[in-house]
Amino acid sequence: MLTADKKKYTIDDYLMLEEGAPFQLINYDLIMSPSPLPIHQQILYALSEIIVLYNIQHGRKGQWLYSPMDVKFDVGNIVQPDILYIAEDRKKELIKDRIEGAPDLIVEILSPSNAYYDLRQKKDIYEKYGVKEYIIIDPIQQNADLYILKERAYVLEQKAQLTEVLKSVLLPGFDIEVSKLFQ
Repeated sequence: MLTADKKKYTIDDYLMLEEGAPFQLINYDLIMSPSPLPIHQQILYALSEIIVLYNIQHGRKGQWLYSPMDVKFDVGNIVQPDILYIAEDRKKELIKDRIEGAPDLIVEILSPSNAYYDLRQKKDIYEKYGVKEYIIIDPIQQNADLYILKERAYVLEQKAQLTEVLKSVLLPGFDIEVSKLFQ
């Protein structure tokens, strides 16, 4: 909760930051994150391979983008998801100087410095603004959670353990063998 002496930051403050500055604007607060741990980047690379194979097998439809990529939800919320997907028919609507509005799918890889935001505040923002599918990868637990938006609220659709396959509801055939993320 904001106190009288705490500054309420907006998009104007955010845009004054140096390009590439490790900040996100979450609920009118500038949140700084250190660079990701190697395990985070290894998982990101493994997910990139899965995405490339998915595009080869199913035809490139829509747009996949990786952090750092600003996603503006409102004047007090600009975040940088690890991975986002925008359906083909929504690309012109959302892709401008930054992404403006809710992507169709967001993937976040938890890190010690960002887990609280990914699991709570950013999840609430994604839910509020209509991100249809939200995948959370947990390097410590070596699992993945898939939330889908039903009646404007997230429902845990699947919790995939290390030996299981996470299956997207939004993108049939976009399956993540969880064990491949941690090799």
